[in-house]
Parts: sequence; structure tokens; C-alpha cells
Amino acid sequence: MNNYLLAIFIISIGGILFSGYLSYKELFFKVCSLKGKNCGMKIANIPVCVYGLIIYLIIFVISLLGILNG
Repeated sequence: MNNYLLAIFIISIGGILFSGYLSYKELFFKVCSLKGKNCGMKIANIPVCVYGLIIYLIIFVISLLGILNG
């Protein structure tokens, strides 16, 4: 069980880094980092990549708590 949580934890770190980079570029520089892709999509006037960052942060915290308690 701990191996699965560790894998999820590592993947969530990668997701945080990727979505964090995209969020940073889109929020502060108004630049699309993925050329040729549909950029600038928003839900409730918030970029979609920010929602991805929030979800990955939630997964990170839950998996970290599981590792520490397991």
C-alpha cells in the first residue's frame, strides 16, 4: 500500500511543478507556454491550469498524510 502512495506522491509533485509553471506564466505574463495548443481557457474567470494546480496540491497533501500515517 505504501508503494502506491509513494507513486501517487511523486506524480503529484510532477503535476504541481508542471501546472505551477503554466499557472505562473499565464497569470503573471499572460503568455501561453504550450504553443499550438488551446490556451487561455478560463472557468469563472480563473485559468484552467490554476484548477489543476489546486487539485494536484490536494492530491499531494492527501498522499503525504497517508504516507506519514501508514
